[in-house]
Amino acid sequence: MTNKTCWVAAVAAILAVISASVEVYAADSAQDTADESTQENLANFVRQVVDTHPSVSAARAALDASSAYEAAASRPLYNPELEFEAEDTDVETRTVGISQTLDWGGKRRARLSVAEAERRSVEADFTAVRWQVSVGLLTALADYQTETDRRQLAEARAKAMQEFADLSRQRFDSGDISQVEFDLAVLANSQARMQLATATTSVAESKQAVVNFVGRMPVNRWPSLDVELPPVAATGAGPEEQVMALPHVRAAQLNTEAASAKVNLRERERRLDPTLSLRGGKEGDDDLVALNVTIPLPVRNSYRYEVTAADAEYRQAREVLSDVSRRAYSRFLGAKERYEIAQAAWQDWQDTGDVSLQSQDETLRRLWQAGELSTTDYLVQFKQTLDSGESALELRSAQWRAWFEWMSASGHIKDWLGEGT
Repeated sequence: MTNKTCWVAAVAAILAVISASVEVYAADSAQDTADESTQENLANFVRQVVDTHPSVSAARAALDASSAYEAAASRPLYNPELEFEAEDTDVETRTVGISQTLDWGGKRRARLSVAEAERRSVEADFTAVRWQVSVGLLTALADYQTETDRRQLAEARAKAMQEFADLSRQRFDSGDISQVEFDLAVLANSQARMQLATATTSVAESKQAVVNFVGRMPVNRWPSLDVELPPVAATGAGPEEQVMALPHVRAAQLNTEAASAKVNLRERERRLDPTLSLRGGKEGDDDLVALNVTIPLPVRNSYRYEVTAADAEYRQAREVLSDVSRRAYSRFLGAKERYEIAQAAWQDWQDTGDVSLQSQDETLRRLWQAGELSTTDYLVQFKQTLDSGESALELRSAQWRAWFEWMSASGHIKDWLGEGT
């Protein structure tokens, strides 16, 4: 076999490696319908990780505490007091008494209103934490899968460039190519190896991001994200209604209600609660019965500054709610637009991009074998083919991220996780 024949066969083999990698990627990315079981497996995996995540466990403990505080607030403010008195003087005195402070100011009801609003706010925060962890986990999985696919392309590039460098050495030794062409081949091989090392490092970093969520769970249990993403779902609720139902917006709204309830509580705490006491016993040979009424005098402290502070906190909570809802509405519209754009771009690539890559590979192969394409031109087209594959990976990653953000910004992640209403 002549050098030229070996060269053509070798380059055809290199093209086959790249074409195979592109075709495998295109076959994976061009799925028209998603397997429902894959979607369900992914959702189950996310729920499993979220339920045991430390941040969610901490939020659950905070919810338990707020529920306990609410139960405590429902109990009476004052316990009765029992008093015994014995006195031995000229006249022996023995008495027993009981006293009870009365909640005439409605403090108990006010405390319960505050505790209930705070518990509901913590409950909304708990949901927000679950969503945040879910989106973080999905994003980490998407980054890991993207980096893994990018490393596969880098491996194909490195293998092809190594074979190309070896063939260039043979042709240089036989005098078929110049020193400059040989140096270009060696340089291309070195760059491919560096790119492979960089891609391997990126895989390790993205893997660590997933491990931060899943702990010691083995990689073979991590789900794949090769699913068809749904379009923007139409709902009967308008954007404002969907935004106000988001957990972090709901939490801000409930914080405002709690702050308002605290104003009422502080005002009621200024009201005077009397204490009734009943005492009976013996003083010598005489029976002793006494009824006392004690009323505190707000002379040194009227507690009006507590009301002023509570009112300021209420106004602060209202402004926070306004800012949170405004930002959530802006994020809702932006996430929807970005997801629709990403979906359209991905669909366009599925319709045209992968077919164009395969057609280009076949055309390059025919032209090279026919001697109508120079080695330099082939390398340029070769690089463009792989760059197109990497661009497709970035496009798919962008679509995933846009989907995660849209589910979080619109509240659809609740239905996706199967958490109901």
